[in-house]
Amino acid sequence: QVQLVESGGGLVQAGGSLRLSCAASGPIFSINDMGWYRQAPGKQRDLVATIAISGGSTNYADSVKGRFTISIDNAKNTVSLQMNSLKPEDTAVYYCHTTPHFYYSSRYPEAWGQGTQVTVSS
Repeated sequence: QVQLVESGGGLVQAGGSLRLSCAASGPIFSINDMGWYRQAPGKQRDLVATIAISGGSTNYADSVKGRFTISIDNAKNTVSLQMNSLKPEDTAVYYCHTTPHFYYSSRYPEAWGQGTQVTVSS
């Protein structure tokens, strides 16, 4: 089972920046892509951004395009999310996530981090 350890997050004023990192361990070879989701109180968990392990293609939620940047360090098995121009509506618990490659999905399911709080004050 892939294990994820998140770091970063915290409290920042609107317009500020934060950087989240997520280190993966275990059967790294089974991972197809890594990404971040977020969940605000009383709301569903939504995708923020994803990045493919092979090729590095990225996908962003419309609400964060132009402000957030996802990147990956394959040597360190770490995915990062640079968040700029933060808004109060970005306040949520942010979760790291992995999606397994199709060939491994039956043996190695998706994985979630424990979550890290991001609070943006107005």
